[in-house]
Amino acid sequence: MRTRRTARTVVAAFAAVLLAGSVAACGNSDTGGDSGGDDKIVLGFSQVGAESGWRTANSISIKEAASQAGIELKFDDAQQKQENQIKAIRNFIQQKVDVIAFSPVVESGWDTVLKEAKDAGIPVILTDRSVDSADKTLYKTFLGSDFVKEGRLAGEWLVEQTKTASGPVNIVELQGTTGSAPANDRKEGFAKAIAGNPNLKIVASQSGDFKRADGKQVMEQFLKANPDIDVLFAHNDDMGLGALEAITAAGKVPGKDITIITIDAVKDGMQALADGKFNFIAECSPLLGPQLMDLVKKVKAGEEVPARIETEETTFTQEQAKAALPNRKY
Repeated sequence: MRTRRTARTVVAAFAAVLLAGSVAACGNSDTGGDSGGDDKIVLGFSQVGAESGWRTANSISIKEAASQAGIELKFDDAQQKQENQIKAIRNFIQQKVDVIAFSPVVESGWDTVLKEAKDAGIPVILTDRSVDSADKTLYKTFLGSDFVKEGRLAGEWLVEQTKTASGPVNIVELQGTTGSAPANDRKEGFAKAIAGNPNLKIVASQSGDFKRADGKQVMEQFLKANPDIDVLFAHNDDMGLGALEAITAAGKVPGKDITIITIDAVKDGMQALADGKFNFIAECSPLLGPQLMDLVKKVKAGEEVPARIETEETTFTQEQAKAALPNRKY
């Protein structure tokens, strides 16, 4: 009996040593130590925040794709503050991750921290939103939508719908986060598309910060200041959905009394389109996770990647939304 008990003690002690080693190895995921020691790629990702249904779907896509690709993900939520993102990127540099990716809150002010990443030998990938840095060597590639194109498609649809209008068409615009790439570019694309039609006039334009509650609040202000609104152009579905509440509360019928054009095509927005409350949506897909993980593997391996990779997207009318909704993933 004594011999058996001794043998058991030795085996238990050996197992404990192995377990302790395993726990120590896994600890890098939380403590941020050196990521070396195995072949697993470590990706540091800083997300804008959780300001919309689109952003939530985008975060889920990235987390699921990282897990499926066998990539260790260090995920940070910047809560829509640039200073939080800069801090997160510096933390990723200190942790010596293999690749850094982030969706910039705004376009400007990134050169210093991106140079720090470059000096540390850590490649950077931009997702969803771009930066305005003149030094294109500070990041490897930008994966995302063509925001100018999205705004242009929205404007072109409106031009087609109002080509027989004899009088003025008054438009109000709910812009995204001030200084962000999608807000800047969608505004630019829409403005250029309607510029050739003098009947189409933007009578008010203000940021709703891509948030549903802000969209409602700003739309209430628009309705008080401009009683004769014909069209709402919202830079995302969430602001458009908030505006729906304000329009309804004002005694107007959304989709009829006021034509509503939005961008994103998340499920709630598509439902509003199918129900006739929205009139047109230009898609901006949040499901960038699988493409991002492919890029992470390539830049980690030192492979050349295109400087700009555009996601595949489309547009939706009310009837097209009805057909697409049953299989919509986000």
